[in-house]
Amino acid sequence: MDTPVGEQEIKLLLNDMLELYGFDFTDYAKASLKRRINRLFTLDRFPSFAEFRYHLRNDPDYSKRFVEQITVNVTEMFRDPVFYQNLREHVLPVLATYPFIRIWHAGCSTGEEVFSMAILLKEANLLHKSLLYATDLNPVVLQKASTGIFPMSQMKQYSENYIAGGGTEDFSRYYTASYNMVKFDEELSSRMVFSTHNLVSESSFNQFQLIMCRNVLIYFEKELQGRVFALFDDSLENLGFLALGSKETLKLSPIISKYRQEGKEKIWRKIH
Repeated sequence: MDTPVGEQEIKLLLNDMLELYGFDFTDYAKASLKRRINRLFTLDRFPSFAEFRYHLRNDPDYSKRFVEQITVNVTEMFRDPVFYQNLREHVLPVLATYPFIRIWHAGCSTGEEVFSMAILLKEANLLHKSLLYATDLNPVVLQKASTGIFPMSQMKQYSENYIAGGGTEDFSRYYTASYNMVKFDEELSSRMVFSTHNLVSESSFNQFQLIMCRNVLIYFEKELQGRVFALFDDSLENLGFLALGSKETLKLSPIISKYRQEGKEKIWRKIH
């Protein structure tokens, strides 16, 4: 069955977003984008595509909702625990040799992985000399991330992930519960810098020893992935680490000759 918003209409919407608001989604993976745009069209009960497009073109607030809804913001703390165990055992000891540690969480969404990293750094006694730059193109999710407040209902799963990833503390020591929400210690967030950044159109803004960008690139077409990898390469110090999601790889990118995969996890080290 045909969906309400077809491929030609999606091209019109993406051109509108680029020309009017500067958001470039034209190289995002088409199937995933189509599914999310049609979900939004149905959710907001537009009687026609023309009305949908009219709102997008003429209502800046609705354009923010569009960005929020079509960017994927699914994340959790200590997702893929073995990955975090590898960070803890193999990457942090290297970072510990630096006088100051800069880490970039690109596409950080609502911040769960940034807080996970801060906990790892604290337990390695490295948090005091670290800065975690957390960026996303979506200002709504960044605002949520900066609060350090998450639903209590997720803590059981996060605690299990933390322990499976090598954590030995009582996970609840890192937050204070109030009703159905928890707030993580401000000691963790005091080392974080939250800022909007568009991986598609913006350039490098610092040099890092570790870049985390997990489960973002799977939504980009290959050409856009290549541009983002070049951005990361420009932003990573020599011998620094690049960490990707479980379904992402650096192997087919133009910069692969400069990197070496560290073990089985999706962690590469810049060697040239």
